[in-house]
Amino acid sequence: MSALNPVLDSIDRDFDASLDRLFGLLRIKSISTDPAFKADCRKAAEWLVEDLKTIGFDASVRDTEGHPMVVGHHEGPSPDAPHVLFYGHYDVQPVDPLSLWVDDPFAPAVKEVDGVRVITGRGSSDDKGQLMTFVEACRSWKSVHGTLPCKVTLLFEGEEESGSPSLHPFLKANADELKADFAMVCDTGMWDRETPAITTALRGLVGEEITIHAADRDLHSGSFGGAAANPIRILARILADMHDDTGRVTIPGFYDGVEETPAQIKQSWDALGMTAEKFLGEVGLSVPSGEKGRSVLELIWARPTAEFNGISGGYEGDGFKTVIASKASAKISFRLVHKQDPEKIRAAFRAFVEERLPADCRVEFKKHGGGAALQLPYDSPVVTKAKNALSDEWPKPALMIAMGGSIPIVGDFKNMLGMESLLVGFGLEDDRIHSPNEKYDVASFHKGQRSWARILDAVSK
Repeated sequence: MSALNPVLDSIDRDFDASLDRLFGLLRIKSISTDPAFKADCRKAAEWLVEDLKTIGFDASVRDTEGHPMVVGHHEGPSPDAPHVLFYGHYDVQPVDPLSLWVDDPFAPAVKEVDGVRVITGRGSSDDKGQLMTFVEACRSWKSVHGTLPCKVTLLFEGEEESGSPSLHPFLKANADELKADFAMVCDTGMWDRETPAITTALRGLVGEEITIHAADRDLHSGSFGGAAANPIRILARILADMHDDTGRVTIPGFYDGVEETPAQIKQSWDALGMTAEKFLGEVGLSVPSGEKGRSVLELIWARPTAEFNGISGGYEGDGFKTVIASKASAKISFRLVHKQDPEKIRAAFRAFVEERLPADCRVEFKKHGGGAALQLPYDSPVVTKAKNALSDEWPKPALMIAMGGSIPIVGDFKNMLGMESLLVGFGLEDDRIHSPNEKYDVASFHKGQRSWARILDAVSK
């Protein structure tokens, strides 16, 4: 008999108890960004440590300059067994505005919403429910077999929702202890309720703020208009020059390192039936504005972008003021893919701006972070094993998808610990994470446990 089958049976038998354990964690108000909840964040970390010890993990609370980390270790069945690092976060977003919650955000319950059984409460999906799917899979493996199928290290963070200020120093200081064969991250989602997904690509990010300076003070547009440089016009021209009529970014060297998505992957994305009208219709739009000739999923998952996130200058109050501003500013973000180099993109952008600057004006640049994109090999053995394991559990085969956003920890694992990451999650688009009335489907919690049990079994072989 397969070693996996009794583990799956154990998960099913123990499911009600696993819900009770999750509820215990969800009741803790571990809001990391608000100092008023500092003690609650530590309480959540301590709760996790005590729970992990009942499974046999060597677990401890690790203090940082901010909220503590939780680290746990469990040996595998043999010294040469594969070693995985699982990451999750126990902190949650604030609940404001509280008046919009139907139920107490820290009084979790199971209820039926539109015919679907869901777990209610802050953190139910992001990320306590997701985190506990893995813990519960480990619990059942241990209860059935007395050990885990591979060596497991756990890293649970308490500052993910507040920028992870302590994470880099902690990874650097504990790199040798945390390094494994690969990492697992459960902070992503499924394609739909029947279709699991593996995220194989994350876009990188470069943030820049520029300020164009002209005259030494604001000027009367009647007295100086037509003679004095207008930084708003200069800025507008620079921004307009950044894209051509086909939607491509015109900064020299911008597409260096950008690869075409394999044809079979694009075909699988096309088969999902996500049209531009359907995707944009949810926000009141219908016509994609990016590179022409690309599907909407390719645009958000596999192509780089340059977007303007804010612009200011001159008189912005009520009424009207005939003024030529002395300065104008813009905030710009670049989403990167494949092998684009963030610092080369930053340097190329700054050169692009400076080349368009009049002789008697100057520009001030302000850096707002950056990180490279991440792309897992589509033929990675770990991805293939996980894909098959997920497909065995869910009604429909697992998809390999990408994310238009970024998950910084995945880049940290790659750059600081030399590990690739397997990104598997069971959240859904309607989970309302970061919003009032957050929920997590009961099926996501139950089948998520079974999915991780299957993945642990697959990667251990």
